[in-house]
Amino acid sequence: MKLRVRVGLNIQELRRDRGLSQEALAHAAEINRGYFGKLENAKYAVSVDMLEKIAEALDVDPSALLKPR
Repeated sequence: MKLRVRVGLNIQELRRDRGLSQEALAHAAEINRGYFGKLENAKYAVSVDMLEKIAEALDVDPSALLKPR
């Protein structure tokens, strides 16, 4: 599995576990909602800076977004 797909799936799983919509998480991470959706669906590769923003919004260590589930 490509890393961008794994990251997208991990973001999606953590977001859903917390009961957040894409819009709510994108807002919390200060990321454009459309761009966030493309990251989550592996259309775009996430940068390290975005990874940090999303992890902070999810209250997890950034490494949690890279781990196989």
